[in-house]
Amino acid sequence: MANGFIDKARITCRAGNGGNGAVAFHREKYIAAGGPDGGDGGNGGSIILKVDDNMSTLMDFRYKRKYVADNGVDGQGGRKSGKDGQSLTIRVPRGTLVRDAETNEIIKDMSDDQPYVLCKGGRGGWGNQHFATPTRQVPRFAKAGLPGESHDVVLELKLLADVGLVGFPNVGKSTLLSVVTKAHPKIANYHFTTLYPNLGVVYVDEGVSFVMADIPGIIEGASEGAGLGHDFLRHIDRCRLLVHLVDVSGSEGRDPIADFDAINAELKEYSPELATRPQIAVANKTDLLMDTEQLDAFRAHVEELGYEFFAMSAATHQGTRELVRHIAQRLAELPPVTVYEPEYVPRPPQIDTSEPLEIHREDDTWLVEGPWLQRLMANINFSDYESRMYFDKMLRQSGLFDRLEQMGIQDGHIVSMYDLEFEYQR
Repeated sequence: MANGFIDKARITCRAGNGGNGAVAFHREKYIAAGGPDGGDGGNGGSIILKVDDNMSTLMDFRYKRKYVADNGVDGQGGRKSGKDGQSLTIRVPRGTLVRDAETNEIIKDMSDDQPYVLCKGGRGGWGNQHFATPTRQVPRFAKAGLPGESHDVVLELKLLADVGLVGFPNVGKSTLLSVVTKAHPKIANYHFTTLYPNLGVVYVDEGVSFVMADIPGIIEGASEGAGLGHDFLRHIDRCRLLVHLVDVSGSEGRDPIADFDAINAELKEYSPELATRPQIAVANKTDLLMDTEQLDAFRAHVEELGYEFFAMSAATHQGTRELVRHIAQRLAELPPVTVYEPEYVPRPPQIDTSEPLEIHREDDTWLVEGPWLQRLMANINFSDYESRMYFDKMLRQSGLFDRLEQMGIQDGHIVSMYDLEFEYQR
């Protein structure tokens, strides 16, 4: 990536595992045969994403790629539950799209202020205090915690700006931004000055403001990936209005009409939808103009194509106030910024059920455990009918029920798996 601007990053996130439940019995003088009092394991910490408006790039993710939340603590005797693992909050710039690394589907568009749970922590295991019944007064078993979710995701930054400044490098976009907002872009007189988008808020009147982004300079061929290419064009995706700046002074021997058409051809090549976005053509650097002929020719050209025309000088502030007021007026008529809908549907986990499960019998309770069952249960949403049906199918496929029958299970016996218990019915 050019000069440290990062707008795409792949990271691995893993929530904490649940702590294990404890097997313990109440031991106290003068109290005969104290009951079970093993505490539950704590829940694992989750991985939570949150928007941070002080961030404007995904730079932080270049150096740290792995994010792991804390595990839950195991339960103890005396009905002491283990502490929940601490959740880990990852801050991202507003407008970050979170995609599944494998399928590239959108999981979440981080454009609002709501925290988003990307990976849920594993549930803690139950201590033996839960398993006491009138017929089973001395349960000598507790349950292991469940593993936390993990996910490989790609973060992709799409700016949430209302207005995108486009144009060739060095046409005055950074200057305009610094004049109309409180942003402090680096301004220098050479091409490709802006290697990452600068954002600024433009305050027009009481209660009227909009976000303007100076999009890095595009060059011809960017839509085919030349120059700074797609990584930067991506940032214009969400802008509701484009302000297309052109240097009409001829100070660099450029032709304003050719420049204007070249940038628009790039936009169309990259995204035909983007090319139809409302656009205001702005002739800049009028203070350096020797001959108004070039300005008149440019005005005639853009108006003929159906664009609105403005002339100004960002450097001397001439015409900038009028432009800002006009932009605010146009935005009031335009639909709001696009927010991308999630497309990602979690796939059932690929689980090999051939490995036999461990089955122990305690009176009329059958304890079933094993690594693949643990993994499967961590991925099942028991409040969802389809998810439960899938769980049932996997258990049948593994031959578990046949094994229980062979071992002598009866109707009405309890099958106990981690934090799930159910009555067996043939």
